[in-house]
Amino acid sequence: MTLDGPVPDGPLPAGDAEQLAAARLALLCGARRQVDIRLPRLDDSHYAGLGEIEQLRRLATSGRGAHIRVLLNDPASALRDGHRLILLMQRLPSAIQVRVPVEETDLGNPSACLLTDAGGYLFQPDAERPQGRAALADRPAWAPLRQQFDEMWERAERARMLQPLDL
Repeated sequence: MTLDGPVPDGPLPAGDAEQLAAARLALLCGARRQVDIRLPRLDDSHYAGLGEIEQLRRLATSGRGAHIRVLLNDPASALRDGHRLILLMQRLPSAIQVRVPVEETDLGNPSACLLTDAGGYLFQPDAERPQGRAALADRPAWAPLRQQFDEMWERAERARMLQPLDL
C-alpha cells in the first residue's frame, strides 16, 4: 500500500509486517493532533521508518494541543539501541511523553496498539506477531482500546531514564 493516492476508508489490511507498516503510516498521516502508542518493546520494525518518524515529527510540532503518548515496557533497550522515536522524544519532550507500566497485569500484556484522534486504530493482540486489525476511522472499535490505553497510562510511571539532561 502506498500513500500516493487517496487513503482508503474503512478497514486497513494488517496481516503481515509490510501491511502493518503501511497501516501505521496511513494512520499517522490521518492523525491531526494526538496519537497514543502502546508497545511492549520498541525495535527497528516499529516506528523507525522515515515516513513514520516524519509524521510523528509533524504531529509533535503541529502546535497547541499536539500530544503523543507512548506506553513502553522496556525503554532502556530502545534508548540503548538509539531508536529514532526515542531520539525524537528527547528533542520534543513537551509533545511526546513516554511512560512505563508498573503493574504485573500491564507488564504481561503482549498487545500493541496505535490510536489516533481521528478514531483510527491499529491493534495487534501479540506485538511479536505481524498480525492485527486496523481502520482509519472506526470509533466503536477504537473506544474500548482507548479506554484500556487511558487506564494503563494512569497506572504507569514516567520513563525518567529517557528525560534529556538539562545541563
